[in-house]
Parts: sequence; C-alpha cells; structure tokens
Amino acid sequence: MKSVLPAAISAAFIGTALAVAAPATADPGDACQLGWSNVGPRTCAKNDFNLNPVFTLGNGVCVGMLSTGGTAFDGPLYQYSEAPGATHSVVLRITQGFSPVGEWGPQLLACDVTAVVDWRNLDTGQTGTVTQFIPAGQRSTPAIVLAETGPGRVSLTVRTDRPSLPASTEVVVP
Repeated sequence: MKSVLPAAISAAFIGTALAVAAPATADPGDACQLGWSNVGPRTCAKNDFNLNPVFTLGNGVCVGMLSTGGTAFDGPLYQYSEAPGATHSVVLRITQGFSPVGEWGPQLLACDVTAVVDWRNLDTGQTGTVTQFIPAGQRSTPAIVLAETGPGRVSLTVRTDRPSLPASTEVVVP
C-alpha cells in the first residue's frame, strides 16, 4: 500500500505557493511605486516614454549627447522612490553619452552640461522649467528630474543651457 503522505505534502506546498503569489490589494489612496509589485505599495497608474537624443555643445567645444526616458504617474509615490510623495508628475531619467563597448569602455559624447526640461500642461495652461547639472563623469546612475505638471496632456522639451538640438514629446499624466 502506498503512502499518501508525499502527495499531501506536495499539495500543501503548492497551495502555500499559490497563497503567497496572490496579489495584494491596496487602497487607491495609498502610496504607489512605479514598478510592478504584488506586495507593499500599489502600482501607480503610469505612462512610460523615451525621447530622441539631445545633442549639445558643452564646455565650449565638447560635443555631448543626452538620453532621456521618463514616467508620467498619478502618485503619491512611496517613501523609497525617486520623488517621495510626488503626485500627478513626470520623473525623467537623463544619462550622458554612451559607451560603444559597454559599461567598462570609454564614454563618448559626454560633457559637463545643465539639462533643461520645459513643460506645458496643455489642459490647464500651467508651465514650468526644471534644470539639473549633469557632470560628464556621471556614467551608471541617471540624473533624476521631477516635473510637477499636474494631471492632463503635457508637452515636454529637453534641451541644455548650451547650444543644443532639443527633443520634445507629449505625454498624458494620469
């Protein structure tokens, strides 16, 4: 006669795993995070986007390139986020240059520049400008820029304080 104990133990482990993997529910007013989570803060309503590169002159003769990606979200963001407590805003992550051979290779098209983000909420008419100095040596960590735009359709333009070819996009902030 076979023992039913191994089958019972297997069923118990599978049931436990299913119970652990069930998504947590969160109050819509609770803090949220920009990634996906089945525990802890709720996941924000968000819209992700990327802009074309911004080419610029930095330090007078240096040719540089900024790459920008961002997330428009409803919030409020949880305490360990890039912008704790921010609501109905856009977080931009701006990096400089690129390395043709990977992380450990030389960085090309990187200059000391100040990134300038101009925004206009097309629904409310509000406008603003946010700036962030980005040193040429900042490689692995993007510069974080927060534009507190309010909800609605928002036009964003990223440029520098030096001669540059700006990049623009339109995003809906939930």
